[in-house]
Amino acid sequence: MATHDHHHEHEHAHPKAPDEAPPGYYEIMEIAVRELLVEKKLIEPDEIRRQIEVLDSRTPALGAKVVARAWVDPAFRARLLDNGRAACEELGISIYDDTQLVVLENTDKVHNLIVCTLCSCYPRAVLGLPPDWYKAKAYRARAVKEPRAVLQEFGTHIPDDVEVRVSDSTAMVRYLVLPQRPAGAEDLTEEQLAALVTRDAMIGVVRVQNPGTDRP
Repeated sequence: MATHDHHHEHEHAHPKAPDEAPPGYYEIMEIAVRELLVEKKLIEPDEIRRQIEVLDSRTPALGAKVVARAWVDPAFRARLLDNGRAACEELGISIYDDTQLVVLENTDKVHNLIVCTLCSCYPRAVLGLPPDWYKAKAYRARAVKEPRAVLQEFGTHIPDDVEVRVSDSTAMVRYLVLPQRPAGAEDLTEEQLAALVTRDAMIGVVRVQNPGTDRP
C-alpha cells in the first residue's frame, strides 16, 4: 500500500452557542487562517459561504442513488467502474475538487473496505462528512492489519474463501464501495433500492440488507 500525501478539505466550523465549549486549537487555527486569507484578499467571504453550502448539501443519499442506478443499469455500472467521477456527473452529482473517484465492486469472491490510514480522506462529494469512527486512529490502523476482525465488530462476517481488499484513500484518489445487491430485491424500484443502501455499506463495513428477506 503506497504512502501518500494527505492534503484535503477538513470539516468546517459553525458558530457555537454560548453554553458550548470554547474552540479548540485546530478550530482557532482554521478561523485565523480564514480571516488572514480574507484580509489579504486571496479569497472572498462569499466563496467560503458557498463552499460550506456545497459541503452541507452532500449526504449518503447521493452515493445510494449511484449504487441503485448501477444495480439496475448494467451499462451505467460498467461506466461507473471505469470512471467513477464521470459516471456520477451523469447523474448530476458534481465532484467539486480535483480528486478521482474509484468505485470498487463487491462480488461473491471479493469484499472491499476503504480506509484512510493517515487522516480522513473520504468520498465527501458523494457521502458527505465521514463518521467519527472512520477518522479514529483505531479504525485507521486496524482496518489494514486485521480487516476481518474489524468487519466482525460491525456485524459483518466474511467467509474465509472471500478475499478482503483494503483500499487506502489519498489526497487525490477517493474510493466508494459498490455493494452487492441484496437477495430478494429483484422486484424493487430504483428508488426503493436506493433506500436500502447505507453509508456504511458504501464504506464497506457492512452489507446491504433487504428487510423483505431473512437472508443477509
